[in-house]
Amino acid sequence: MTSLHLLLWIVGGVLLQIAVYLCLGFWRHWQAYQALRTVAAAFNIAVNPAVGPEMAQTAAAWPGYRRFQVERKVLEDAAGQVCSFYLVPEDGKPLPPFLPGQFLTFQLDIPASVGGTQSVIRCYSLSDAPQPDRYRISVKRAPAPVGSAHPAGVSSNYFHDHVEVGSPLKVRAPGGHFHIDRSDAPVVLIGGGIGITPMLSMLNGCLAAQPGREVWLFYGVRTRAELVMQTHLAELAAQHSNFHLHLCLSDPHMDDLAGLQSASVHGHHSRVDVALLRRLLPLKPYHYYLCGPTPMLQSLVPALEDWGVPEARIHFEAFGPASLPRKNAAPAARATTQGDDAGAAVVVTFARSGKQETWQPGMGSLLDFAESHGIAVSSGCRAGGCGSCQTSIRSGEVAYTQAPDFDPEPGSCLLCVCTPKTAVTLEA
Repeated sequence: MTSLHLLLWIVGGVLLQIAVYLCLGFWRHWQAYQALRTVAAAFNIAVNPAVGPEMAQTAAAWPGYRRFQVERKVLEDAAGQVCSFYLVPEDGKPLPPFLPGQFLTFQLDIPASVGGTQSVIRCYSLSDAPQPDRYRISVKRAPAPVGSAHPAGVSSNYFHDHVEVGSPLKVRAPGGHFHIDRSDAPVVLIGGGIGITPMLSMLNGCLAAQPGREVWLFYGVRTRAELVMQTHLAELAAQHSNFHLHLCLSDPHMDDLAGLQSASVHGHHSRVDVALLRRLLPLKPYHYYLCGPTPMLQSLVPALEDWGVPEARIHFEAFGPASLPRKNAAPAARATTQGDDAGAAVVVTFARSGKQETWQPGMGSLLDFAESHGIAVSSGCRAGGCGSCQTSIRSGEVAYTQAPDFDPEPGSCLLCVCTPKTAVTLEA
């Protein structure tokens, strides 16, 4: 072979590699474009390269409460404890899209034990991908704890026992800071119990809008009967090779695990823990999204940090464990809320309750602090979205740990997402 022939072979090899790279890039962009067309068609948005984003028209979020009706009511688990409610607006107008993982806020008029009704505000995660004409939530019935004086869950039992097809409901627009990102980074979704609901929204939304994105779902319950939408999850796993489904049963019955295993579904007699994640996950820069009971998050979040997962890649539902300590974030949080006096104690006065207590960094939000001292405060989302814990400030200043979705009235604050900046007197 002459030098000329060798040079031609080298040039040909380089050109072939460039062609393969360009073809792969074109294919990825084509997949993304097709996903965009699918979403655009669902929301009746024209896909026109000549029209800038500012020209796209979508339904706008509404102020206050909007009236909806229940279109469908579906039991989602073999135990009969989780029910989905499909909601359509009474005015028939299009619905604004939401970010998968967000929630709806409801104002419920629930019959009171002494007669009449009581107004109860509660938030429930959306459990499906965005749709232009309906929303879906999935509610787990909360029974009275065994051997406890605490009553059964007021709102969840109201939904199960009294909300039927055709029932009217008052609903605030979707809100919340817990939602999946739109990057191409591989993602791990972890749901414990009814914490699967925002994971379902993230999963369905991701597979619809980003069909090529790598997604892992670890879903933990006690027995197979408690699994929500098991058939739907199995079908998604069979249809999408990039979706990896792992169902974890902590206290399975005899045949539970045998009935789960298939080519695309993996069952484990285990809780969802870091040991399982380290054994199954390849070494990649995953984003982790977690929602479940507080003990699960108190175990998993620090364990992920100890494993070396950067704090910015660990996301968890805020309304349950809002005060969950973050190993790498504690000093910064104190500096943000306390300024030059980081670490100083602050006196908080609850005027109506006649109590004066000392708040210190690490004691959580003012809502957590009030409840820990026996001060009853109305609350709903515990994430700054519903406005239920809005309280007047008589004197002093507060600082927000995150920007709330609900705009409090002047002179008021949302106790669930703020801490005292100075000595403060609250109306509560």
